[in-house]
Amino acid sequence: MISVSHCDTYDLSTVKARLKTAIDQMGGLSRYCKAGETVLLKVNLIMAKKPEEAATTHPSVVQALTELLQEHGCQVVIGDSPGGPFLPALLKKVYQTTGMNTVAERTGATLNFDTAQTEVAFPEGKLLKHIIVGHYVTEVDHIFSVAKLKAHCMTKMTGATKNLFGIIPGTVKAEYHFRCPQPEVFADCLLDICGYAKPTLSFLDAVVGMEGHGPTGGNAKALGALLVSESPYELDLCAADFIGLPLEEFPMGRQMIARGLCPSLAKDLTFVGDDLEVLRPASFEIPQTESIHFLGNHPPKFLEGFVKRNLHPKPTFRPDRCVGCGVCVANCPAKVLTMKGHLPQIDLEHCIRCYCCQELCPQKAVDIRQPLLLRLFRKF
Repeated sequence: MISVSHCDTYDLSTVKARLKTAIDQMGGLSRYCKAGETVLLKVNLIMAKKPEEAATTHPSVVQALTELLQEHGCQVVIGDSPGGPFLPALLKKVYQTTGMNTVAERTGATLNFDTAQTEVAFPEGKLLKHIIVGHYVTEVDHIFSVAKLKAHCMTKMTGATKNLFGIIPGTVKAEYHFRCPQPEVFADCLLDICGYAKPTLSFLDAVVGMEGHGPTGGNAKALGALLVSESPYELDLCAADFIGLPLEEFPMGRQMIARGLCPSLAKDLTFVGDDLEVLRPASFEIPQTESIHFLGNHPPKFLEGFVKRNLHPKPTFRPDRCVGCGVCVANCPAKVLTMKGHLPQIDLEHCIRCYCCQELCPQKAVDIRQPLLLRLFRKF
């Protein structure tokens, strides 16, 4: 079931009222948690971005949900592992910039600064039988996924399910990217992580989302919706349909369906609340980052280099914006970036197209370009 609330403002009282109505439509908080329990609000704090940049969960959504939980008698922890090293100093900066510090000051909620990690068993995982997670996620009674609806250059969309990738601490995320470079395989990795986390409720901040080259380099897009569900998978199937993302371009959606985690079609979902069709945007830009595999996923060895150079989108680095900070080099899972003359240089033949460089660039200096031959093939 998906609860839909029309909300076109981040005014705190309005957001809180809409969220309360949505949760009540789902059966009320008492159905999901008890007084005295601790709830982790797993927000999307990918990097130190201001709320108006639409890259992170808006603080009004986080504060409203925190207040509702506290009124119910719950303790609230707010946390995430942003891109880069999982260190208290980085968390402090991210909390400050994204507005989470203010939420904590106003409500008394706890901001997580525990950067320890632990390995947990997950025997039911399809790919991941053991998962390295932030220790703090093992210390709470419930996890609520409080995500931001955004386009994404690798996965095409990020929402409630991919938000749980943030329970993987810091640079360990790069290891999972490197181990699972193909989109479908990475999708199964994400589904295993979400399956371990088992979020009790999932929320999607779609008041203002991000289109284009998300999850950090795109453009803010007013969508006017708050979405809630018990199932992060159903919520993401709904969100993909809402923004016009076809299933054939959404690897995680295809894997969710193949694994029986959600219906095959968004029209088979159950909705309560406002009419989502009325809120559907007239347009929403999805990044064109898929490759052409006319030779299959595994071309002959002697053609691999040619295919990667000419038939795969590729990161390019803008000298007019790049400041030579080296964030992209430090966080490249495949270690194919080096700094030369204060500008990153890339080994395209070994690039895994995770686009972490684009995702984590603080200057929006990384574009995803399509080689000429790829553009020509797309016309046919």
